Amino acid sequence: MVSDVLPCYVVCDVSFSMTDHLGEVNAGMREFRGALHADRRGADRIRLCVVVFAERPHVVQPLRPALAPAETITPRQESGSDFGSAFTLVRDTVERDVHGLKAQRLRVRRPVLFFVSDGRATDPAWPLALARLTASASCPEMIAFGLGAVDQPALDRIGTSRVFLGCDGVRLGIALVSSVARTVLRPEHV
Repeated sequence: MVSDVLPCYVVCDVSFSMTDHLGEVNAGMREFRGALHADRRGADRIRLCVVVFAERPHVVQPLRPALAPAETITPRQESGSDFGSAFTLVRDTVERDVHGLKAQRLRVRRPVLFFVSDGRATDPAWPLALARLTASASCPEMIAFGLGAVDQPALDRIGTSRVFLGCDGVRLGIALVSSVARTVLRPEHV
């Protein structure tokens, strides 16, 4: 039985500016799940939640075993990228999920948050919501993945652990696999 789990959150911008990149995001998610299927030793410990956002955030896949069938990420007909509301929803979701996992008597590793966007927020107050997320008791390791014409300073601010850029030839699936593998190897728990 699994007693040690890693909650992993993929938070994806699905606004108009990201529409051309969502095929790459879905391919990356398939590649990530394929890597987990290939090496099941650690896969049973990984839980995955997918959150999408544009003008509003939405959990499209609640936290569940990463090997479970995944939801396809689709664009929204919204022009805004409200980072602040996404960070607020994720903070609440992570705290609730970690509490629920601990109530099941599981040892919970420090969560991983994989933020996928071009970094072009439309809400100027988003840094405050990010600060609240990173100050929370269940603060996730923050990794940013930039696609398209990225706002590098914004992504650097979000990805306090690491920042990957698709324009550098890094594939999303490989970045997600390497980030999760690196975290699984560390003995940090919340």
